Parts: sequence; structure tokens; C-alpha cells
Amino acid sequence: MLVQSLFALAALPAIFACPQHDNHRPMKSKKRQAAPGALPPTGQDWAYEASFNWGRLNPNYTLCQTGTQQSPIVLGLNNGLSLNHIPTFTYPSSVTGNFYNWNYGPAFTVTHDGDWTTHPSFTYDNQTLYLKGWHIHAPADHSVGGDRSKAELHFVHVDSTGHEKAVLAFRLDPGNSNSTFFNQLPSMIGFNETNVQEEITLDLTPALQAVQYFNEFWTYQGSLTSPPCHEGIRWFVARQIIYTGVEQMQAILGASTYSARAEQEVWQHRINE
Repeated sequence: MLVQSLFALAALPAIFACPQHDNHRPMKSKKRQAAPGALPPTGQDWAYEASFNWGRLNPNYTLCQTGTQQSPIVLGLNNGLSLNHIPTFTYPSSVTGNFYNWNYGPAFTVTHDGDWTTHPSFTYDNQTLYLKGWHIHAPADHSVGGDRSKAELHFVHVDSTGHEKAVLAFRLDPGNSNSTFFNQLPSMIGFNETNVQEEITLDLTPALQAVQYFNEFWTYQGSLTSPPCHEGIRWFVARQIIYTGVEQMQAILGASTYSARAEQEVWQHRINE
């Protein structure tokens, strides 16, 4: 069951870095395997608990301190909702990839055959971007109206060259019934040793359906939420929340380690512009 699966994922040793979703090669079998490239190297010099100081830790992280469009930021209805950059989606009902724990929580990387344009995609402003993978932060990176959800699901999208360009953000909170999206995760993973993964096939559209395909959202120009804090990322944050069952949320939190960056001051983010 999902609770067992995700708690087992939590047994991996903790390291510090955002997932690169580089473990995109097809697996030779359906069995669990080592996942080279699934997780960043150990020995990182930063931690989420001290994100206010990243820019002083390493010269490569200067942008974390000096950037003008750093993420995440505080959002709310006082910002209005976006009337621009409306996304449209081309997501198939079946997507194969590798399921693993990025040492901060559950994650999934889409199998890659060398052509990013074959991946699930979305289009806004005549620009099409392609899904690289998803991962979960707990608690949520973004707060809305002063409330921070228990977790946040990020769908990371790249351009045709594989460069990260946009993130679809779904806030996660417990409700009264199970989430169709999370019901799909394997019943028993047993990732209790080292960096391992399992090939699975998912229908990603239930996540989009749960937030009505981003019919209401905030958008802004931001950054990655971990060092080196690269900017140039278009964020889409759904107004609607994906509600999970209580046990599903317990499983997510049990498999997760604190991974929310301190919210950044709004500067040149151009919210909803």
C-alpha cells in the first residue's frame, strides 16, 4: 500500500540538493535497480534549514543572495489571478519513468530516449515545454494567503535542449478521500538501502484534473529553489489544492525530509504579468 511504499522510501540517507531528474534511462527490467544519476552527489555544503544564508556559503551560490527573481515567494488573492500565459496541455494517459526518493521525498523521472519533444508537454505564449519529472517538497515552498500547505508537488519542464524553463506547482493537503494521482504509486517499493529506483507507468492527468488544468493560477518569473538558484524559471502555481487521503498524506510526510526554502522578498518577479 502507498503508506508502506513511501515510508520505505524515507529510509534513504539524507543529502542536500534538488533533484536533477538525470536518471532518465530506460531500465532493463521491472525490478528495482541502482539509479546512477538519480540523486545529486553527497557532501553538499548547504541545507534548507539555513536557506537565508546560501549566498555566503559558496561563490557559485551568489545568485541565491543577489538575484532579483528568487523563488519561492508569498502569493495571495491580493495579487489577483493570471489572465495571461494561459497553459494548454498535451499529456498522454500513460507515461513510463523511474520512481525513487530524492532523499527529500518521492520523485519520478520520465524515461528519455534522446528527444525531449516526445515527453508530455504544455504550451504557453507559443512556447512548448517538456516534462522532465516530478518531485515533492515538504512543507510547501509557496504560501498562499498566509497558509503553507503540508507539501508541494513540482512538475519540472525543460525546453527542447533539456534546459529547465518552467515548473507547475501543485499544493498538497489532506482531505476526506484518496487522491487518484497518488493511488497509482506502487504498493511496495522497499527502497531501504541505497540509491535505487523502480520503473513504473503513471497517468499524470489526474493531477492536472484535480486543479482543473490550471484554470486559475498565479504565475511569475522566478528561480530554482535550491543552489545555485538559477533564474529564468516561469512558475505556475495552481490556486486549487490537490487533496489526498489522510493516510496518503501521512505516507508523503513520512517519506519526506524538510525541504522548503525560506520565502523570498518580491522584487522583479512580475507576478501575473
